[in-house]
Amino acid sequence: MGKQRVLSGVQPTGNLHLGNYLGAIRNWVEIQDRFENYFCVVDLHAITVPHDAKALAENSYAIAALYLACGIDLEHSNIFIQSHISAHAELTWLLNCITPINWLQGMIQFKEKAVKQGQNVGTGLLDYPVLMAADILLYDADKVPVGEDQKQHIELTRDLAIRMNDQFGKKKKPVLKMPEPMIRKDGARVMSLTDGTKKMSKSDPSELSRIELLDSPETIAKKIKKCKTDPARGLEFDNPERPECHNLLTLYSILSGQRKETVATECAEIGWGQFKPLLTETAVEALRPIQEKYAEVMDDRSYLESVLRQGRESAEAIASATLDRVKTAMGFSTPV
Repeated sequence: MGKQRVLSGVQPTGNLHLGNYLGAIRNWVEIQDRFENYFCVVDLHAITVPHDAKALAENSYAIAALYLACGIDLEHSNIFIQSHISAHAELTWLLNCITPINWLQGMIQFKEKAVKQGQNVGTGLLDYPVLMAADILLYDADKVPVGEDQKQHIELTRDLAIRMNDQFGKKKKPVLKMPEPMIRKDGARVMSLTDGTKKMSKSDPSELSRIELLDSPETIAKKIKKCKTDPARGLEFDNPERPECHNLLTLYSILSGQRKETVATECAEIGWGQFKPLLTETAVEALRPIQEKYAEVMDDRSYLESVLRQGRESAEAIASATLDRVKTAMGFSTPV
C-alpha cells in the first residue's frame, strides 16, 4: 500500500502569522515525509469577503513561497494554487446541489462573520464550507490537518461524502473517500496578543494582535512589548483567569523547542519585564531562517513558477479523475 494522502491550504489574504505557522504549516512540515501531500493556496476562498483584486495574484505567490520557506519539501509534497484547477469550482457546484441550506446556515464561522458584514454578506461566505469540502474530496484525502475551529467543516465534508455515496454510489464502491481531521494538540490554537480569549487572526483590524512571519525584529519587539498581560508576578500555564499568560508561555515553549514543564519552571518566579525580551529574542531567532529562505525564493520567480506548475500538473490529474467519477455517478453524459 502507498502512503496516505494529506490535503490542506491557507488563504492568500494578508501575511501569514504565528497562528498559521504553529497551528498548521509547522505540522505539515513535521509529518510530510509520512504522507503524500498536496498543499494549496486557497485563493477562491479569499474572495468570499471583499478583497484587493490587484494584490490577489501576488499574494498567492507569496504564500506559496512561504510554504517553501517554512520547510515544505518537494520530495514529499506538491504546492499549487487552487484557482488554477477548475475542478474545485465544478465539484463545489455538484456538491451544492445535494447540500441542505440549513447545514450551511448553522456553521459557526458563517454566523460570526455574517454579523460583521450585515446586509452585505455574500453567498460565497455561506457556501465556502462546500468549496472546502470539494477541495478535500477532490484529492481522495485520507487526512486533513486543521485547527480546532475548522473541525466543524471537516464534519460537513464527511456528511457530504456520505450523502453523495448514499445517493449515487454503490455498496462496495463509494464515489468519494471519507477524510479524517488531523488536529495538533500543542499550538493548534494560537491566541491574539491583544486578547488571550480570541484566536490570532489575519482579519483582526489591529496589527498588534499578531506576529507575522515576515515581521522585522523591531516590529516583533514592538508587538510583544505592547501585548496584553496581567499584574501578577510569576508566570503559569493553564490558569483560566490568566489567558494571556498561558498563550505567551505556550508561544515561548513552542518557539524555543522546550517542554512545557521546563518553561513552567523557568518562568515561575519572573515578571513580564524579564519575560517579554526573552520571548522577543526567541521569536526573532525562530523566524529568521524562514525570512531568509522566503527572500531567496521570491528572488527566483522562475523557480517558484516551476514549483507551482509541477504541483498543478500533479494535482490536476487526481482532481480530474475524481470529478469524472462524480459526474459519471450523478448521470452526466460524457463529451463526444
